[in-house]
Amino acid sequence: MIQHPDKNYIDPILVRIHNQPAYCAHVKEEADGKPWFHDIKEYLSKEEYPEHANHIQKRMLRRLSNHFIHIGGNLYRRTPDLSLLWCVDTKEASKLLEDVHAGTCGLHMNDFVLVKKILRAGYFCMTIETDCIQYVRKFFQCQVHADVIKVTPNDLNATSSPWPFAA
Repeated sequence: MIQHPDKNYIDPILVRIHNQPAYCAHVKEEADGKPWFHDIKEYLSKEEYPEHANHIQKRMLRRLSNHFIHIGGNLYRRTPDLSLLWCVDTKEASKLLEDVHAGTCGLHMNDFVLVKKILRAGYFCMTIETDCIQYVRKFFQCQVHADVIKVTPNDLNATSSPWPFAA
């Protein structure tokens, strides 16, 4: 405890508890089974809000829709460098995780490299980071070989021998 010089009483911190999630970045699917981007896609194509949306949800939908564009029936996320990432639902995201992790873009990378490779390939999902972390943690071979020391090509070039520990 720290004594406050003016008074012995410190004002309490007010904490509010919300009944619904504050961030939509953790939503994989909506309650009705539609993908996470369904409301954004409908708002961009028809310029109408969902019938059950209140004022706060409408404002959030307007803000989110600024980062997306609807082209040819597909929804794309705009990035700061003006490239477009194709929005995928959870089924397609799980297929991407398996394909990219299993060897399409390299073999068995860690979770953050996996996220970067999926984004670099041109795909986007709101929960891609948490999905990659959970996928790599559940993958048995990655957990077995996680503690193995790997030699980089720079380590090989530092010595005259092709083996890094040769004398």
